[in-house]
Order: sequence, then structure tokens, then C-alpha cells
Amino acid sequence: MERICVVGASLAGLRAIETLRAGGFAGHLSLIGAEAHLPYDRPPLSKEFLAGEWDHDRTVLRRAPYDDLDVELRLGVRAHRLDVAGRAVELDGGERIAFDGLIIATGATPRTLPFRDLDGVFTLRTLDDAMALRARLDDGARVVIIGAGFIGAEVAATCRKRGLSVTLLEALAQPMVRGIGPRIGARLAQLHRDEGVDLRLGVTVDDISGDGRVERVRLADGEEIDADVVLVAVGVVAETSWLEGSGLTLDNGVVCDERLMAAPGIAAAGDVCRWPNAQFGGELMRLEHWTNATEQGVFAATSLLAHSAGESVAPFAPVPFVWSDQYDVKIQCVGRFGPDDDLEIVHGDLSDERFVALFGRDDRLVGALAFSRPRQLMGYRRMVADGASFSEALAHAADST
Repeated sequence: MERICVVGASLAGLRAIETLRAGGFAGHLSLIGAEAHLPYDRPPLSKEFLAGEWDHDRTVLRRAPYDDLDVELRLGVRAHRLDVAGRAVELDGGERIAFDGLIIATGATPRTLPFRDLDGVFTLRTLDDAMALRARLDDGARVVIIGAGFIGAEVAATCRKRGLSVTLLEALAQPMVRGIGPRIGARLAQLHRDEGVDLRLGVTVDDISGDGRVERVRLADGEEIDADVVLVAVGVVAETSWLEGSGLTLDNGVVCDERLMAAPGIAAAGDVCRWPNAQFGGELMRLEHWTNATEQGVFAATSLLAHSAGESVAPFAPVPFVWSDQYDVKIQCVGRFGPDDDLEIVHGDLSDERFVALFGRDDRLVGALAFSRPRQLMGYRRMVADGASFSEALAHAADST
């Protein structure tokens, strides 16, 4: 293998090229990114950066010179098409980048709503998005956020800490209810209301309107909410449009095997990758969080090098780890759980801002969630990895209380 191309210049792509060089790859290495910026950290965009506490230079992911990696950087240009048979990535404009090995790390793109394009309506995914949004969060700005998932909830918290008026709209019965269930969702809702957020649950948006610039959001019941800034935070879709017609399996991401290989000599990593996680019975997963992007970037590079050498690696089978900072609360989750799983609060109390909840399914510990109890949570991550039963985890919790 003499030429490796990594498409996607964010966290997963950066970790991939670093791992390729550290793993001994000495051939031609190229990194293609749709954004003009060098790889930067996305989690601070909704928090420290949006709050004005950080500037761009604090978000950069690599401090060492890129010359040390001997990588051809092709930034500010999109991949347009993948020619698997011809072993080439075609860029916008028609230029072709040849490869022997390829890592796809193109991430995800925010969903939008089918309303008129108005000044003051934003999504938040990129540094440019965050800079544009931050510039509009003036004193007195009335902020309406559509969607109370991770991004929507974090931006609501950031805006309230800046003293802004915030209305948070969510179509479901509780924030993040599909992931954390109704009981913890209700606790999260109360956290935001205690901080002064006007949280509306079970509502849908009928229109966003204004005279060239956003002025109001109209709900399906006819109520209108005045707005100077609107953030649409209704989730993301895997960025696979450029891969259509390539022959790769595309189904809510690039479908890979357990070693993150999508085809011979082609791997995927990060938000775009969907793979069977043997840790959870081979469930096909696509994870949109920082830890997964880091781990998969490293693993995809290792797997690609092993494939080239005719070797193999153990399956990629981690226990997922996700976190979110909202106000002074650090919300952390490990494992893979949902609203239908058994739930027990084992440390602290749900009414407090410090507790641990365990989730079980068929008497297996499948995950844990904590509000501001990181040390205890990581112990349960190890228990999930070890295949502990739910009853063993409950007994462990009782002994350690």
C-alpha cells in the first residue's frame, strides 16, 4: 500500500492519519476536508466557544506541526464521488485523488426544517456556524431553540448563562427521552426550567417567519413566539451523499464489518460509520460522539494497515461513552440503553444534581448514567465491558453506598 487517502478532516480523520504514521506507514498520505480550517474540537462550540470564553485557537486538535506527519492537506474542498473500482476520490471540480487505501470520516450534517431561509436562523455543526451564531447573541437577544437533544440543550444552557431569554421547543414528551427514558428526561427538563428556560414539550413548529430576518416562530397550535435568533437542532444525518453509486452499503451511514472495513482497502470511522458492536450482541451502531470518533479513527487506521499486510485485528467492540455539560452539571453515559430498559437509581437521588442510574436488560447491565459523579460512573463502564449482570451491578452499588 503506497497511497492512503483520508476523507474528512475532523477528529476521526486526524486520529487516523496520526495512527497511520505512528503505525509505520511511510507512503503518500492525503487528508481531504470540506472545511477550510485545520481539524478542531467540536464539543466546545456549543459551550465555551459560544459563551465567548474560548477563541478558535483553543479549539485546535493538534498543536504539533502537520509537517511532522508529512501529509498532503486538501482543505476547503469537498469529496464529490468515490470510484471504488478505479481507486480514486473525485473532488468538486473533477480532480481525482488516487489511493490504495481509503478511510472515510466525513461525519454528519445537521437536519434542517422546510421553512423559508431567513437571516438569524442557524444550525450548529461547524466552527463557522458557531462564529456566526455567537455574533448574534447580543444582550437582550430572544433565542428560540428547536430540539432538546444534546446540542439544543447545551446551547440553551450556554445562552441562559449569558443571561439571554431562551425558549426550548421539543416534540417529544421529555428532552432526550429516546436515549435516557422518561424519568431522567423529566429530571433534565426540571434542570432547564430551574435555570429559567421556557421549555415547551410535546410541541411542533408550523413556521418560522419574518421580513427578511427571523421575527417569530409559530407553533402548530397557532401560538407565536417572538425570536431574534433561532437554532434548529433536530439531529444530524450521516454525510454519505458523495458515496451514492459507489457500491458501498449505505444505510444510516457507511455499513462496515466488525473491523470497520466497508470494502477491501476501505475503512470508515466516526459519525459516518455504522458497524456491528459485538459487545452488544452485534447490534449495528452509529455513534455521534467524541470518544467514538477518537477510538474509531485510531482503530480504522490500524485495521487498514493490518488488512494491507494480510493480517487481522480483534473486532472493534467498545462500551460507548458520551458526556454533556449543561450549567454546572456534567451528564455522562456509558453503554447502550434505552427507555424500555430497567432503571434503578443507585447513588444519590433523582431530585439532586448528583446521582447514578443503572440500566438493565434481561438481567444484564447494559449501561449507566450519572449527573456529576464521574468516578463512580467509570466503574460501571468496566462492569458493562465485563458482561456483569444487572443484579450483580445492583449488589455492587449497595455494597459501595
